[in-house]
Amino acid sequence: MAIGLDSRDSSREGALGAALDRDGVARAYGRWAPIYDLVFGPVFARGRSLAASAAERVGGRVLEVGVGTGLSLPAYAKSRSVMGIDISAPMLEKARARVQRLGLRNVERLAVMDAERLELPDQSFDVVVAQYVVTAVPNPEVALDEFARVLRPGGEIIITSRIGAERGLRRTIEHALAPITSRLGWRTEFPWARYTTWAASAPGIEIVERRELPPLGHFSLIRMRKTA
Repeated sequence: MAIGLDSRDSSREGALGAALDRDGVARAYGRWAPIYDLVFGPVFARGRSLAASAAERVGGRVLEVGVGTGLSLPAYAKSRSVMGIDISAPMLEKARARVQRLGLRNVERLAVMDAERLELPDQSFDVVVAQYVVTAVPNPEVALDEFARVLRPGGEIIITSRIGAERGLRRTIEHALAPITSRLGWRTEFPWARYTTWAASAPGIEIVERRELPPLGHFSLIRMRKTA
């Protein structure tokens, strides 16, 4: 698979934005856990719905990476077997409570796990869903490698992601905000080329869709298929 780019490499920090680290991201989302649903629930509702619908069209067993508080879990069909992972234990506590409260028996497992080191067998899922996750891991290409590894041939990686501006005022603002947002647990700077370059070098992976999402088209739904 493609070689991961380490965002902690100071020679690349200008291109990649402020560095993130695993423990820092876990702590940040632990702090977000009590208010995450209130702050981000309505903002990302459309993206969650579209990602779950895309996963349903593929069918089979679903892995949701960065499941968080489990906001998207009720959107999957009751017949769909779903596993959710997240780096933040406090977020998963809320997800477990949601599963119990709503009786989501199709959720087979929720586990604390690093997106860059999935403790899961090769080719064990038909769909890997990662919602607003890729820009919040230290080494995005390493995580994408892992998504592809656990995906069966014919399956899809379904991502909702913020796409950084390539030029203009928005790019300037994103660059200025990068040191702040990195402390909150995500990047503002993340160009579309990060995805296309990775897919071009990852054997058997093709990008089949990019669709703009609200708010303001700064986010996209991205579908990648594993052909071999």
